[in-house]
Amino acid sequence: MSSEISHGVKSSSLADILERVLDKGIVIAGDIKIQIADIDLLTIKIRLLVASVDKAMEIGINWWQNDPYLTTSTKTKELEEENTKLKQKLENLEAKVE
Repeated sequence: MSSEISHGVKSSSLADILERVLDKGIVIAGDIKIQIADIDLLTIKIRLLVASVDKAMEIGINWWQNDPYLTTSTKTKELEEENTKLKQKLENLEAKVE
């Protein structure tokens, strides 16, 4: 008969902790202020949100969907428009040659 030691605190792996943080989200906020003789020289406000994409969208954060550097739909649309214009110019040129 083996006796098993029971602990009151369960250990969690890093993956478990990361999953919980991404599922719930975490906000880290801080301010850095540099003053000399009650005169503000520099104020830096730091706000960091760590969450999954689903959680971010749930709370209304979706800036990456409209960022032209992160989405291909904007680039694709521009390329299609340019391609259509070039085809029209080519058809015009071919009609002039005939």
